[in-house]
This record gives sequence, structure tokens and C-alpha cells, in this order.
Amino acid sequence: MTTTALVWLVVGLVSLVAVLAVLIALIRHLFVVGRAAGRFQDEVGPLTQEIGELADAASDRSRRMPRGPRSGP
Repeated sequence: MTTTALVWLVVGLVSLVAVLAVLIALIRHLFVVGRAAGRFQDEVGPLTQEIGELADAASDRSRRMPRGPRSGP
């Protein structure tokens, strides 16, 4: 095996290790983001439900209001 081939083999192996390390880090971050999104949903979910209920109540109240002509200032 020539020196050039050996150098290319080493460069290729180092590049392979670097790409694998980045891939592993990317997968780990994917799990971290997934857990964070789950916690966010757990914390914000009740608030969004309450806001939705308040919006429904406000919509019901506005439908029950009389629709007569408006008198402006």
C-alpha cells in the first residue's frame, strides 16, 4: 500500500468518524427537542383549553346580544 493510499484511507476513516459523531449528536438533540415539546404541551395545554372555553363563552354572549342599529357619538 502506497503512502498516498494510506493517507486517503486515514482521511476517509476520520471523516467517517466525524460524520457518525454529528449524526449521533443530531439524534440525541432530536430526543431532547421531543421531550421539551412534550413538557411544553403539558404546561400550555390547560391554558389553551381555558382560553378556548373563554372564547366560546364570549362568542355565545355576542350571539345573544341584540343586533339593533347602533347609535354612535
